[in-house]
Amino acid sequence: MAELYVPVTDRGDRSEYVNLQPWWRDAIVVAGIGELLASSFTNPAPTVIIGPPASGHFLGGLVARYLGLGFAAVRKEPVVAVDSDPWIVVTTPPDYHDRHLELGLRRGSLLSTDRVLAVDDIVDTGSQLTALKQIVELADAQWLGASVAIDLLDRNTTRRDLNVRTIFHNREL
Repeated sequence: MAELYVPVTDRGDRSEYVNLQPWWRDAIVVAGIGELLASSFTNPAPTVIIGPPASGHFLGGLVARYLGLGFAAVRKEPVVAVDSDPWIVVTTPPDYHDRHLELGLRRGSLLSTDRVLAVDDIVDTGSQLTALKQIVELADAQWLGASVAIDLLDRNTTRRDLNVRTIFHNREL
């Protein structure tokens, strides 16, 4: 999989982003990544998977399918359709673009008995995962941690606080 990692830059200013499309285009990667992401969280086992859009929905669905679990989709900038539709909405700490995003989940999507595993493609600052953990705690569910494909975190404390497990660290790519 590491050979499919493609950092992209063309602005000449040392900025770069990760293009994971070659991974998602590869049938072998898609067939096995759910198991890879799930493998670090077996005891206690999750009862539900959550993830932010868009890659978190894609990968979270693959993990949920592999584990035989359901998936609860977190939304960015959620819009409540009707007044009686209760949501848990939190604001992220600053992300890698120094933005604060609102993330939300319908309140009934998580039960107080749930053990929740968050899934995403990349963790950079940990801001979205921090918000996901807040959502889980506000739902009175248990946060198990986060499983991500690529870890770009600079701080070990964030990794420990969120219980992040990864397939690759940036130093391996």
